[in-house]
Amino acid sequence: MRLHAAAALLPGGWARDVLIEADAAGIIEQAEPNRAPGDADRARGPVIPGMPNLHCHAFQRALAGRTGRTDGGGDSFWTWRAAMYDFLDRVDADAFEAIAAQAYVEMLKAGYTAVAEFHYVHHDPAGRPYADPAELARRIVAAASGAGIALTLLPVFYAHAGFGGATATAGQRRFLHTVDSFARLYAILGAEAAACGFTVGVAPHSLRAVAPDELAAIVALASPAAPIHIHAAEQGREVTDCIAWSGSRPVEWLLDHADVDARWCVIHATHVEGDELRRLADSGAVAGLAPTTEADLGDGTFPAREYLDADGALGIGSDSNTIIDPLAELRQLEWSQRLAHSARNVLAVGNVPVGRALYQRAAVAGAQALAQPIGAIAVGRRADLVVLDGDHPALAELPADDWLEAAIFGPCAHPVRDVMVGGRWVVRDGRHSCEADVFARYRAAIAPVSAA
Repeated sequence: MRLHAAAALLPGGWARDVLIEADAAGIIEQAEPNRAPGDADRARGPVIPGMPNLHCHAFQRALAGRTGRTDGGGDSFWTWRAAMYDFLDRVDADAFEAIAAQAYVEMLKAGYTAVAEFHYVHHDPAGRPYADPAELARRIVAAASGAGIALTLLPVFYAHAGFGGATATAGQRRFLHTVDSFARLYAILGAEAAACGFTVGVAPHSLRAVAPDELAAIVALASPAAPIHIHAAEQGREVTDCIAWSGSRPVEWLLDHADVDARWCVIHATHVEGDELRRLADSGAVAGLAPTTEADLGDGTFPAREYLDADGALGIGSDSNTIIDPLAELRQLEWSQRLAHSARNVLAVGNVPVGRALYQRAAVAGAQALAQPIGAIAVGRRADLVVLDGDHPALAELPADDWLEAAIFGPCAHPVRDVMVGGRWVVRDGRHSCEADVFARYRAAIAPVSAA
């Protein structure tokens, strides 16, 4: 693959006349500015690295728009979770795959080029294990492969309904594993990952759902390079319950009892504070934020300014997929900080514009969280590239340093023109080659779900 970009966002900033060359495996061998195009394909707008999506529950894409009602008694994360359980009762394996494929096509069109699927639905709607214990994991792999998005598959261990080993509820029956049954699932996926083209890690769901001895056993299953993801401190009630159980806050407990390092991605960490925040930053772990989901669920506001001041790494994910747009996630993140601090451009770094600073931070940290060689246009990274539409009215005639500012914070709906994954175009002129077929399968799959 040889691509010439009149402008491209390299690790050091915007550069002109960049020649990008990748080998047959899609790994960048050259990304040099001030080069003539020669016979290279010419990008049709400014080129930026593809964004890794570090936290996704693909099946929840079909739940979007279905949870706006309340019984008048107040609504919260916990009532939303009950609605999610009820919805999931009606989703079979075929629908599960069709929903995931639709979500992944939408991700690619928005500029996500890789996804970490936090995969916790393992059994059939009655809670019975499938004959193939990896049935639904294989459906995720098939959906990602068909769409052309790079996948980090994170099978989730889930065993309890609350801290202290509380018995799981009926609504959680599709999620449950013992350590032994999960180890068998992980062994199957680990044996197939390389041949099937995905990265595999582990995801102990949360301290609510995983007892301390189970957490240690699940983490021990992971290979030395495998990513480890866990939900922590998303909700205030979760923090209160964790303190009642252990005397510690969730992230504090993890830092005290688990070997949290750069392999870890702590999802949400919304209610992290003080010394716990600084220790998380020092650990090298990634804070995995999902700002639009956190806003939708009323989770709270992550202290991003303080975390960046502590040199913490943070990335973004689409989580519940109510919104699938990395630029919207970054906008919501910055705007949440503006509301919290009563200031503008809160997450800017020096004189680097806030949009570019946020985008590059999230791309690099997302690559770390997915354990994939992505997140930058640089030698040795995979050629996951996004071409912005330079003819979009919100971007036209702007100086280079304002392109991402306008794409994130300006009146710029659908600024992505073309998307490449591993040196191969998967979106051209805003359209995915399979989107019509994928949508037809999605629509057919959710019709009976909606009817029920």
